[in-house]
Formats: sequence, C-alpha cells, structure tokens
Amino acid sequence: MEVIETYFNDVKLLEPQLFQDDRGFFSESYNKKILERLGVTHTFIQDNISYSVKAGTIRGLHFQKEPKAQTKLVQVLQGAIYDVIVDLRTASPSYRQWQGYILSADNRRQLLVPKGFAHGFCTLVPETIVMYKVDEYYSPMHDSGIHWNDEQLAIPWPVKEPILSEKDRVLPKLNECEDIK
Repeated sequence: MEVIETYFNDVKLLEPQLFQDDRGFFSESYNKKILERLGVTHTFIQDNISYSVKAGTIRGLHFQKEPKAQTKLVQVLQGAIYDVIVDLRTASPSYRQWQGYILSADNRRQLLVPKGFAHGFCTLVPETIVMYKVDEYYSPMHDSGIHWNDEQLAIPWPVKEPILSEKDRVLPKLNECEDIK
C-alpha cells in the first residue's frame, strides 16, 4: 500500500498493491496492520455502498457534526467519480478550502477523509459503485451538509445539470451553516 500525501493535513490518497496474472488481479482493500504502520489508525465500524445509475449524479456535500463526526475511507468498486472534500475545521489554515480527486475502479485509489471535512462526489460514468468505511455510525441528529453548487467554494463540477436527491438539492450554502462543527 502506497500513501500519497495531499494538500490537506491528515487527508491521504492510498494506492493498494495489486497482484495481477492471466486470471485478473488480487488486492487487499483494507489491512489494519499495514495502515497503522502508515499512520492511519482509525477504527472503522461500518461499510456503506452507494450505487448511481447515471453519470452526472452528485451526492453531497455531506458531513456529520460532533460528537458524531465521521472519518471515511472512500473507494470506487465500479466506474469513476470526481470526489470532493471541503475543510470545515475552523482552526485549520485550509479552513473552507476544497480539493477534488479522481477515484476509479481503474486507478483503485482510496481517499481517507478525516473528521471535520464535508464530502461529496459526482459520478463520471453510468453504473458507478462507491464503497466507504466510516468510524462512526450514522446519526440523523448530527447529519448536515453544504449545497453542492456553493458560490463561495466555486467547485468546478464536471456536470452542468446534475442528478440530485431532494435532500442534497436543499442543503444550505456555506455561509448559512450555523454550526459546522
């Protein structure tokens, strides 16, 4: 497993080792011992799978507030996504800055998204399957988010008219979020 540092402290891109032969490939998607040696010490307690039928589907930007904030380990099992994170850590020098990454079944990269970040993605191809581990259970009382097309963030999403859930369509703008902790 290779770790690629990113612009943000504590956010890492992970590249699992791949063993290929004429049958296909084998890869460990998660190995606690190896990740701990690489400095990733989160205890993941749940796996979630998201399936999007069409390209241009945006999910997010989501986060959970403390004390139920979540660290996520995101990977694409089928298809490809433009994965976006926004730093919401008020004491961070990169507060309210965002970064985007391409994750795909082909590049097999995983993105470690720590607590304190909003997370969302846009599917780049139809029939995309995303799996992510979390270190805290879903809590409706702490569930929150930021509108995908927030003018302050100015994220250049790769779609003009995205497919959105009603929940994501009505998320507040960044400056309307009363308590993002």
